[in-house]
This record gives sequence, structure tokens and C-alpha cells, in this order.
Amino acid sequence: MLSNAKLLTLTQWLSPAFPLGSFAYSHGLEQAIHSGWIAGPSDLQDWLEDILRHGSAHSDAVWIRLAHDAETAAEIEQLNTQCRAYAASFERLREGERQGQAFARVVSEVWSLTLPALQLPIALGRAARLSELPLDLVVTLYLQAFLGNLVSAAQRLMPLGQTDAQAILSRLNMDYIEISAQTVQQGLDDISSSAFLSDIAAMRHETLQPRIFQS
Repeated sequence: MLSNAKLLTLTQWLSPAFPLGSFAYSHGLEQAIHSGWIAGPSDLQDWLEDILRHGSAHSDAVWIRLAHDAETAAEIEQLNTQCRAYAASFERLREGERQGQAFARVVSEVWSLTLPALQLPIALGRAARLSELPLDLVVTLYLQAFLGNLVSAAQRLMPLGQTDAQAILSRLNMDYIEISAQTVQQGLDDISSSAFLSDIAAMRHETLQPRIFQS
């Protein structure tokens, strides 16, 4: 049974209040809204579902599991190099890099873990292993936090009220659980993306002016 202390540690790591700087990144969402690809709540939900099932969120779930299962520092370093190589754009790479560095720094200092600067999903998977946190729950709550941050970004970019925002997140709850379960037996060969507009939006955002997000 998961202890209350471990549950609180995990929810603290994945809280919007944890100092990752996540609020500064839209994961290409700003470009998608600017381009008219997302115009309302239903469009946003479809976009998030595609990222979750076919894009970077699904890939991150696999990276977390691979990092958790790695036995040595050399394996972690190799996974981190591969994770960087799979980034669809410079901004995607920098987003994972900067948030991962922030996560590693805080977790190392507060929880006394030996955690180098890594891409965020690799850092989280490694920290979960070192802290003996339940992997399935780590993946599920990471997915919820990831898409929750994007919904928060959307509220600053388009007419999206608090009720509609929470309704979208509520409707995605079972999807987080499903994707977490699907990735249990998946590995490096299962990492791919067919959420093409999301990847294109991330690439185009690099030259978007004016803009309020870093990605």
C-alpha cells in the first residue's frame, strides 16, 4: 500500500506549484491557436487527446518507464541522449531540458537524491526509482499534470472559462489511466509521434512574433 508520505511527495513533484517553470511553455499550443487550428473547447480537447494517445505525452510515459527501469548511470545517460534525439523541434528539446534541470536541482537538494540534469521524463523516472514511488501512479499523474499545464496555457490564449477548462480535464481522466496501462509493456521501439500538427506547431512557434510562451 502506498504510504501517505510517498503519495504526498509524488503530488508535490507534479503540482503546478513545483518550480519547473512549466507556466512558461505551451508545447506549441500558442502557435496552434494563432493559426486557427484550435478555436474552442472541443478543438482543444481533441488536440490534447491526440498528444496523449499519439504524440509527445504518450512518448513521455514510455521514457518515464524506461528511466525507472534503468539499472546504471550509463543507461540513464544513454536514455537521456535518445530522449533528446527524439525531440521534434529545438523548442521541444529546450522545454524538456530546462524543466528537467529545474526538477533535478530541486529534488536533489530537498530529497537528497543524486540526480544529474536530465530531460524531464528521464529525470522523473529516475527520481521515482530512487524514491521507490509506484511507477503506474507516477506515469498517470504526470500525464494529468502535463495536459493540465496545457489547459492552463490555453486559458491565457483563448476564450476558455474555468468550468470548461475543468470539464476538459475531467473528461480526460480515464485516458490518463488507459495510456499509463498501455505503456507498461512498451519500450524504445514504441516511441513515435503521429500528432503531426502538434509537432509542426512546435516548429513554427520558434519564429512566432509576438508570443508569450517559450514554446
